[in-house]
Amino acid sequence: MELSKTKYKQTEIGLIPEDWEVLKLKKTLVENPKYGIGAAAIDFNFTFPTYLRITDIEDDGKLRKNNLKSVDHKDSDNYFLKEGDIVFARTGASVGKSYLYDIKDGFLVYAGFLIKVSPDIAILNSQFLKAFVTTKTYWNWVTVMSMRSGQPGINSNEFGNLKIPLPPLPEQKAIAEVLSDTDQLLQVLEQKLTKKRAIKQGAMQTLLTPKEDWEVKKLGEIGEGIIGLTYSPNDVSKSGTLVLRSSNVQNGQLSFKDNVFVEMNLPERVLVKENDILICVRNGSKRLIGKCAIINKQTEGSAFGAFMTIYRSIFSKYIFYVFQSHHIQSQIDEVMGATINQITNKDLNSFEIPFPSREEQTRIATILSDMDAEIEQLEQKLSKYKMVKQGLMQNLLTGKIRLV
Repeated sequence: MELSKTKYKQTEIGLIPEDWEVLKLKKTLVENPKYGIGAAAIDFNFTFPTYLRITDIEDDGKLRKNNLKSVDHKDSDNYFLKEGDIVFARTGASVGKSYLYDIKDGFLVYAGFLIKVSPDIAILNSQFLKAFVTTKTYWNWVTVMSMRSGQPGINSNEFGNLKIPLPPLPEQKAIAEVLSDTDQLLQVLEQKLTKKRAIKQGAMQTLLTPKEDWEVKKLGEIGEGIIGLTYSPNDVSKSGTLVLRSSNVQNGQLSFKDNVFVEMNLPERVLVKENDILICVRNGSKRLIGKCAIINKQTEGSAFGAFMTIYRSIFSKYIFYVFQSHHIQSQIDEVMGATINQITNKDLNSFEIPFPSREEQTRIATILSDMDAEIEQLEQKLSKYKMVKQGLMQNLLTGKIRLV
């Protein structure tokens, strides 16, 4: 791998090395882009092929396996994916999302809202194409093409006219191999992270199982819930006081990728303190009710929004983990409204939790906190490697780094 000394030329998709081409996607395929089958999904059944729909494709292009369906149709044989095939979402909010067929995913029949392309292996490497359709260049094209009307969508002819940078085939293969090796490293880290999270869940179940000398306490007896801030769009500014919302809680941790700030006079009541538990108590998605994070020293003094509640207690380090367990979640499910996904302060105060001695609480919180620290380190490492991959991909797909 070396920095490129190649001369560049200006093209309609930007600067590329002189020995690269720009071709329309349809010129690199064995057949024109093809729409999927228009058939109804049925419950998953090993007797029939798996039905690949837009919703079965993760944002990172992998197959989502937790809600698969099958398809029973006389024409299914004409819509099986083969090695090297890539499908694209052609409509809706996911337009442009792609999936490169992996034989390990089994026999897949692709649905009608997907478009399949089959690269000619003598011209285009499928892994190289898959890498290109994750770039900013590609997504800028998707944005322009899909917003011609009110309903986002790109048809098969338009996908066929997508212009792609095309290095010589040996370099395509070399780029694909490097990125594949990087993906394998990311996969190993993701598997470690999944395992660590599973170990923590098992530890929580064991540690929070009540013992004979434990009590049962209502949250209202040992702490208080505080309702969040109501503000208007006129109060929002580019700086000021951070307002913590549901998006600021991710996987039991504080996240600051989607922030809102306000400029207004704030009562002391809506300013968070270290070790407060920030809880989502109202949301359009039922599964997000009850998700929480503990406030750290750096976040102290921020405000929190009206769909959130702060639970404040001298026992919060222990209670934070009870909130992540079935003890609280089962009670949330019981009181959840039929039409509005919310829990009130009255509900919160009525929740009962297993309550050991202060010494035992400290022991439990310490064990689980140490596990959280390990998980956070893995998450940071994974995030760093993903950024490295993005930078590497940018350099490889523009010819700034040459492999051949």
